[in-house]
Amino acid sequence: MCTNQNTNCVSISSMLPNFTPKEDDMFSRRCIWVNGPVIVGAGPSGLAVAASLKRQEVPYIILERANCIASLWQNRTYDRLKLHLPKQFCQLPNLPFPDDFPEYPTKYQFIQYLESYATHFDIQPKFNETVQSAKYDKRFGLWRVKTVSRKGLLSSCEFEYICRWLVVATGENAEKVVPEFEGLEDFCGDVLHASDYKSGEMYRGKRVLVVGCGNSGMEVSLDLCNHDASPSMVVRSSVHVLPREILGKSTFEIGVTMMKWMPVWLVDKTLLLLTRLSLGNTDKYGLKRPELGPLELKNTAGKTPVLDVGAFSKIKSGKIKIVPGIVKFGPGKAELVDGRVLEIDSVVLATGYRSNVPSWVKENDLAEIGIEKNPFPKGWKGEAGLYAVGFTRRGLSGASLDAISVAHDIANAWKEETKQQIKYVAARHRRCISQF
Repeated sequence: MCTNQNTNCVSISSMLPNFTPKEDDMFSRRCIWVNGPVIVGAGPSGLAVAASLKRQEVPYIILERANCIASLWQNRTYDRLKLHLPKQFCQLPNLPFPDDFPEYPTKYQFIQYLESYATHFDIQPKFNETVQSAKYDKRFGLWRVKTVSRKGLLSSCEFEYICRWLVVATGENAEKVVPEFEGLEDFCGDVLHASDYKSGEMYRGKRVLVVGCGNSGMEVSLDLCNHDASPSMVVRSSVHVLPREILGKSTFEIGVTMMKWMPVWLVDKTLLLLTRLSLGNTDKYGLKRPELGPLELKNTAGKTPVLDVGAFSKIKSGKIKIVPGIVKFGPGKAELVDGRVLEIDSVVLATGYRSNVPSWVKENDLAEIGIEKNPFPKGWKGEAGLYAVGFTRRGLSGASLDAISVAHDIANAWKEETKQQIKYVAARHRRCISQF
């Protein structure tokens, strides 16, 4: 029997008790037919799809490898984190943030909002269930999603879900990126990825090298400064640093508003002019700007500009030092490309994240159905019933738009198929009555 207490699925293997499966047969695991889509990932993207499907009265199953919703936010973010954009640009479909939340909610408030969202729409993910592979079966026109469900510390159970539609909602930040550095194994101090960094409290009085100058690198460096550490931040390439607000208005909101009336290149020039008036010339502090403007660079290369929340003033004052790329590490030190040698106590790798989708979606399916072929706003839809939410590099607001589009598209197909099934059953019923 299906043990997930979900009325939207049925165990196929239990219907064939005398069947002996072959090793790679679809019945070799506990096989479950899903009368609707399988959603992989219970972060903001997955929750948004589930809620949108719920409103369309389409059944679904949502799988999550962690033991909670939004595991990235709950387990792999630093304590001081706040949303970088105003809350109206970060809310999920059909449920706004509470009125008493600040304009930039803390990570704890955002988690509280997501948990309320799941409760409000009665979203019940299957936790501790890791997708091992998802393969499109062309013979039947169905997706076969193989998983391992952990039951306690020692036991596990294998499932195979059969469905018409697969929604990938694991996001672009599923796995941390840890580059290889010569000599890092000989470094005697602490080495931590930003996903494991919580607070600068443990670094008081220490010399810390922060590798990476994106939003995480900037905020970790600021947090270290605020805890009386001495951070140096590695900046290897050009980067756009913008103020989070200009004249009391969100920089993002200003950009979005201008894009309704102006081309991207002109919006970029305007934002950079306003930034120059607000922050000054960032180049002379080691933060050289790219040739492309911030929005154009985001659109073409997916590189997000840094929204400054206080780090730049620390850079100007010299409390956060900017250093170039690393040649190699040694015991308690790092050799830089300009020949300098830094004496350091700890390293924080703010080197980003990547998607884990290629590890479980079969390579040929990615090649044939590759969603990245379709630019925004159509990047959410592939072929053969494959959808993706949260991969169009438009943040939480983009993920919400994706979710609404995906749910609407699946609902139309699901309702049409359901209608055809009802007609088929009704026709068979009439024949039975006629024969009787």
